[in-house]
Amino acid sequence: MRKWISFPKQVGKSSRQAHADFPEQAIYEREAGRSGFFGPATHFHHQHAPTGWSEWRGPLRPRAFDFNKLEAIAPENPWLTPDLLHNNNCRFRLWHCHSKMDYLVRNADGDDLLFVHEGSGHLHCDYGHIQLVKGDYFLIPRSTNWRLEPDETMQLLMIEATNGSYSLPEKGLVGNHAIFDSAVLDTPDIDEAFQAQYSEEQWQVYVKRHQQVSVITYPYNPLDAIGWHGELAPVRLNWRDIRPLMSHRYHLPPSAHTTFVADRFVVCTFVPRPIESDPGALKVPFYHNNDDYDEVLFYHEGDFFSRDNIDRGMVTFHPAGFTHGPHPKAFKAGREHKKKFTDEVAVMLDTRDALQASDEALAVENPDYVYSWQEK
Repeated sequence: MRKWISFPKQVGKSSRQAHADFPEQAIYEREAGRSGFFGPATHFHHQHAPTGWSEWRGPLRPRAFDFNKLEAIAPENPWLTPDLLHNNNCRFRLWHCHSKMDYLVRNADGDDLLFVHEGSGHLHCDYGHIQLVKGDYFLIPRSTNWRLEPDETMQLLMIEATNGSYSLPEKGLVGNHAIFDSAVLDTPDIDEAFQAQYSEEQWQVYVKRHQQVSVITYPYNPLDAIGWHGELAPVRLNWRDIRPLMSHRYHLPPSAHTTFVADRFVVCTFVPRPIESDPGALKVPFYHNNDDYDEVLFYHEGDFFSRDNIDRGMVTFHPAGFTHGPHPKAFKAGREHKKKFTDEVAVMLDTRDALQASDEALAVENPDYVYSWQEK
């Protein structure tokens, strides 16, 4: 266990409580912290917005991508879908599934987390059949055979835990039933729809290992299980079953919205909630230096209250190493407490190791995003 150097001090004029009751002459709070939002932290009070830069040079920059423009390059096989962001422990893709898969796929590199951004369909896997709808997460354990039968074109965010696995977060003081009760997690079933797809005809399985694809041919459909028992299985969770932690007097950090945990990254979900009502409490995300993690936000739907000109299907990428936070209009609206409720749904990926943006992602980048914090 690491023992951080810790000696809490107060210098100059500061608030007694983080994210609340700021000094009048310094309304901009900045958090400098370690280990995401779990390590030691200091809160500065500034006279100017920490994002008020006038010029930016060099590769370390906030980025925004419009993944709605990726449709033209989308292949049918998920393993041919290009990585958009990646590192040694994580791969982030957006896959368009247009038609029924007449083959199976298996990821031997790690667990896959699917998030249904658009459409609906039926997924068949080793464990049975399950229907997926817009807003569903579906966690697929490593080396599970599966295929999709879309009712309509499906857009799926895919986050691979490379050489790793997913688990649920520790919920600490609030207990195991907070945020979402594990009872809401659904698993596939050996039902009539699954039994109807038993087949003695030839099937192929596309297996991805070390980012290379092998094809295994069977003279029958390998999805032929008649039953199973155990505690390892795919699970489905819809964002509508998430009941977010909240405080009317304190703006909770993003870590409070953690949904899944992997070895070197976490996946969080932002869902509609009341906005803080205490007069002195911060109403928007605080400016922060998340200097140990890269931060990625995929915007699913709603009005993204801390961002300007960001629409559904877009992604923002804030690499570790600089201060970021709400856009000026959002910060002003928060000060005026114009909104009482958020209606955004977004998936956040926070990675301990630096992510690389692929050529495909850079081709749909908005290069002016770095200047979107300027007052207009």
